[in-house]
Amino acid sequence: MKPVLLTSLSFLMLSACTAGAADNSKDIYAEYCASCHGVGQQGGSAPSLFDDEWAHGSDLASIRENITQGIEAAGMPGFADGLSAAEIEDLVVYIKSGATSGVPAGENQQQSAGHTEDEASPALIPAIDKVDNIQAQLQVTDYITDLDEPWGIHFVGDDVLITEKKGTLKLAQKSDELVGGWIVSEISGIPAVNNGRQGGLLDVATDPDYAQNKWVYLTFSHPLEGTSGPSMTKLIRGKIANNQWTEEESLFQAQTEEYLDTGFHFGSRITFDDKGHIFFSIGDRGPKKQAQDRDRPNGKIHRINRDGSIPQDNPFLDAKYPTIYSYGNRNPQGLVWHPETGVLWETEHGPKGGDELNVIQSGVNYGWPEISYGINYNGTILTEHQALPGMAQPVSQWTPSIAACGLDVYTGDLFPQWKGRLLAGSLAFQSLRLIQVDGDKYVGEVEILKDKGRIRDVTTGPDGAIYVALPRKIVRLSPKN
Repeated sequence: MKPVLLTSLSFLMLSACTAGAADNSKDIYAEYCASCHGVGQQGGSAPSLFDDEWAHGSDLASIRENITQGIEAAGMPGFADGLSAAEIEDLVVYIKSGATSGVPAGENQQQSAGHTEDEASPALIPAIDKVDNIQAQLQVTDYITDLDEPWGIHFVGDDVLITEKKGTLKLAQKSDELVGGWIVSEISGIPAVNNGRQGGLLDVATDPDYAQNKWVYLTFSHPLEGTSGPSMTKLIRGKIANNQWTEEESLFQAQTEEYLDTGFHFGSRITFDDKGHIFFSIGDRGPKKQAQDRDRPNGKIHRINRDGSIPQDNPFLDAKYPTIYSYGNRNPQGLVWHPETGVLWETEHGPKGGDELNVIQSGVNYGWPEISYGINYNGTILTEHQALPGMAQPVSQWTPSIAACGLDVYTGDLFPQWKGRLLAGSLAFQSLRLIQVDGDKYVGEVEILKDKGRIRDVTTGPDGAIYVALPRKIVRLSPKN
């Protein structure tokens, strides 16, 4: 909904109020709002408040009510317990005047967006080795450009499958005849997705036996009807022939009564082990306590056989969803099986603080929301407990949140000293982290890429280079010399 135009008098009043309260309201916005809505006009996991578009009312009273009471369906908490009435009023004026002028009061548009849960502010990073100017030793080049929010990237030989959040699957094939070096084709016949908020076409992977069977796997936010309304993460597989999606099979779909009309925490990543299993993640979808309910599919890591059947050693075969492998997971957007150690690694978003690096094991409860190292976005206490009996601790955690997204094991030869280490993307810090692990133990980490954009996915290419999905392109990391 577009905001109504302010009268000259009301705008002058807003400007005068903002001038007096700018510093205070700027700090309040940075502390409580920027984590989801972004610092400037960019927005984050939630829409920008400074781009002249509001979906829940544009007048002062509506903005005040939304801040005070929250918007449950959008995942926005109320701030009545965290802010005084005067602070809320300062925030209302700050947001409204910033939207009218197109720039947050007292802000410069060049500032980058803050943490969305997709996000947060930097934590102290223990170094893996003594590495001097590691970023200066890397060459970062554009690889595939002109993309629209790539979410998942997966190599098939030298070709690349790319999911775009809006619901398109693209196949990029190398071509020596074109200046850009690529023929990028859109695959037709992909199912409709709910592209609202954090939903969309999510991860893509190919079967470990792809050369023989040609199966391609996709996860997406599946709407019950059309492209909006109640939805849930779904896993399918199909084949690609002449740029057409064919032979589709549904491998996992929740029962319709479990579908939720919220636009966030879909997960979702796909990975395979060497025993014929496929693992995939679903976020809690908003109702956080459902992550503890083993009769709900959300807030879980699932395991099935590649054909969709249930492994007979899954931990909860008598549950409504015998696919569940672990539970109590908030919003896992990193999941990878380590080919050398057989450890299943996962990264998930915490709330405000408490992003986690976990080793996922069969039947284990990872605690969300009963235990957490984070707090509510409005600054109030989420839980008194960081640990409870019967609930696993993260191997490591990031506070403040980094907005962990995308996870891989480096398996290439261009950086032989990095083999077996994890590559973890960060949306908030716009950084790529190289994490040293020892079996199922965390050793340390270092940033190897920074300030190139929000990192949604990362993978090792067939040439041993590291490939990173940014908002509009994929970049390639290789040694400088």
